[in-house]
Amino acid sequence: MKSVTTSLVLAAALSAAAPSLYAADGILLVEKSTSGGATTTNQIQIEKNRMRAEMANGGGGNQTMIFDGAKQVLWIVNNEKKTYSEITKEDVDRLSNQMSGAMQQMQAQLANLPPEQRARVEAMMKGRGGMPGGAPAPKTEYKKVGTDKVNAWTCDKYEGTLNGQKNSELCTVEPQALGFTAGDFAVAGELQAFFSKLMPQGSENMFRIGSAQDQGFSGVPVRRVSFGARPTTAEITSVTHQNFSDAVFTVPDGYQKEASPFAGRGRGRQ
Repeated sequence: MKSVTTSLVLAAALSAAAPSLYAADGILLVEKSTSGGATTTNQIQIEKNRMRAEMANGGGGNQTMIFDGAKQVLWIVNNEKKTYSEITKEDVDRLSNQMSGAMQQMQAQLANLPPEQRARVEAMMKGRGGMPGGAPAPKTEYKKVGTDKVNAWTCDKYEGTLNGQKNSELCTVEPQALGFTAGDFAVAGELQAFFSKLMPQGSENMFRIGSAQDQGFSGVPVRRVSFGARPTTAEITSVTHQNFSDAVFTVPDGYQKEASPFAGRGRGRQ
């Protein structure tokens, strides 16, 4: 009888602990990135409304991008210098309005140019990701070209082209193949939309889940290849459920705030 009672107590204790032990709400992706002959291993941590991603800054250093979807705030942390900058939704909206106004002024100026000269200027702007009149910048178009293998996953391979030139490759799997749903990755789409108002072309290289309707590709990229001056290949090596502390999504203590290049006047270091 004592043995039965002990077993029941243990079973009840394990049942009560199950949510904290097994029902992890977050996603941990480990990603191997190769660029310029150097290979780094980075992590992407995702919760319902928060996301943290490590990234190389091109100079051999390490930066961290932290996004709070509920607050609509993005922090870019320089771990080498122990500094950070903050970008808010107000910064993004203001800059977007400024860029739209500048484009409209440029369109008025272009209207006074001879047709051939105007065509050359418009072609140059299009190649740099800007369009006269504040029109949306051209987006990468993806075409499925077959399947491939990335680590443990068989994935759908896509080629991306921009202005008729190949600029990227993706290999994707459905979220269920990783043990998740599309909704589990929703905050990655929020971050991409947030960042696209600042750097439309750069945002396309960010990790996000795709759907054929709005992204041109479907699924979670387990491999991303971007071409250009510094070709980069990023491959996911593991995906696991995990719980995270709040500290993961906050700027480390002691880091100094720097002026954001996108912030308004008076929002410098504090």
